[in-house]
Amino acid sequence: MPWESVAITSVIALPALAFTYLALASWFSIRLSEDRINLVVGLSFATAATIGTVLVIDIWVHDAVHYHVDLGTFFAVEHYSFHWDLIADRLSLPFVVFSSVLTGVIGSFSRRYLHREPGYRRFYMLLCMFGAAVNLLVLAANLDLIFFGWEIVGLTSALLIAYYDERKKPVEHGLLAFLTYRVCDIGLLGAAVWLHHTVGTSATVISTPAEQWHGFVVPPHTFDATLIAFLLLWASLGKAAQLPFGGWLPRAMEGPTPSSAIFYGAISVSLGPYLLLRAAPIIHAAPLSAIAIIGIGGLTAIQGTLIGRAQTDIKSSLAYASMAQIGIIYVEIGLGLNLLALIHIVGHAAFRSLQILRSPNRIADYHNLERTIGGPIPETGLHLKKRVPWLVQHWLYRQALDRGYFNVFLKEYVVGGFLFLFKKLDDLDNRWVSFLDSKTTFLNPSTRSGKDQP
Repeated sequence: MPWESVAITSVIALPALAFTYLALASWFSIRLSEDRINLVVGLSFATAATIGTVLVIDIWVHDAVHYHVDLGTFFAVEHYSFHWDLIADRLSLPFVVFSSVLTGVIGSFSRRYLHREPGYRRFYMLLCMFGAAVNLLVLAANLDLIFFGWEIVGLTSALLIAYYDERKKPVEHGLLAFLTYRVCDIGLLGAAVWLHHTVGTSATVISTPAEQWHGFVVPPHTFDATLIAFLLLWASLGKAAQLPFGGWLPRAMEGPTPSSAIFYGAISVSLGPYLLLRAAPIIHAAPLSAIAIIGIGGLTAIQGTLIGRAQTDIKSSLAYASMAQIGIIYVEIGLGLNLLALIHIVGHAAFRSLQILRSPNRIADYHNLERTIGGPIPETGLHLKKRVPWLVQHWLYRQALDRGYFNVFLKEYVVGGFLFLFKKLDDLDNRWVSFLDSKTTFLNPSTRSGKDQP
């Protein structure tokens, strides 16, 4: 096997092995010190980041287009087969490097932040699972394998939001994020099915030499391309917290600050734009989808900016700032500025992670700054505020405090619809069990009352 194949596979295998080590230690009740846990996790992500950097340099020096790794077929049914294919190109490798670096930094930071927490090992297990799933997702050479990594990322996100499971609200908010993911993941599954139906494969290819990285095969008919593009857009909205599914993101800040930084400020929310960048050829062939991407991104950027200005806690404000920046990235993708969008993703992820990690010290920083300048910090945005009529300002602030009523939509219609369905199914299940129990009692004489027994 060429060294490139070993290197690409190890980028996924190292975090997965670290997760396996921690999971087995937990299963067999083996005590591990915090230093041992941090050492194993830190080495896995540091090595993965180093390997990814070497691959980036190698592609740049040799002016290579990509490296492809075929790990075989997982299963095959008639005309369908699930392939473990990986692709290292100029889109996936930057994601691998910055995700491995940021996840390693978060792991190092959490050593002190979560010191002596009861769920210390659980946090690092989920962190390793997340890192392995992200690297698998971005290196996947077909949409089927992307879906596999996509689901694991969503699961770890929900579990880390509900990290403090002794409290009610984190668990509720984790369920809210999980159900939002499930609603949007229908689009990813539908896109994969329709790609197989129209072009016979969901693999990524480079159709023209001018393309910068691999993309999905474009269907021959505009209708099919438009349908697949809208399905992928729908799938990306949940992960990226774009309208109308952005209400779960501020609530995700119930989790530990390190997980908020890595998931909801940096990597997890960037996977929505990544999916659209991978689908760039299809979006280019479907102008309606590009217009929709620009519209949704622009509206989310405006909404995130307005609502973020009315927040009173720093983590919620940063959550809406992330929504706004991801919205701008969507606009860039819709306009075809794919390389700019990739640079924007990397820069935003690094900057937002730093902001969220420093958020517990933000109040102290403000107090020190106010003492230094001898007064309150001047309010920003006054030059724009003066140009807005007084009545419009009040209406905007009311909308910002109500968060645009999108939270009501998400909770009542999206999550509420699922909960209503689950309650009905549970009620039917209880009735069926009661019916079977009554039949068993009637047919079994030993279970009747004493006067009915012979």
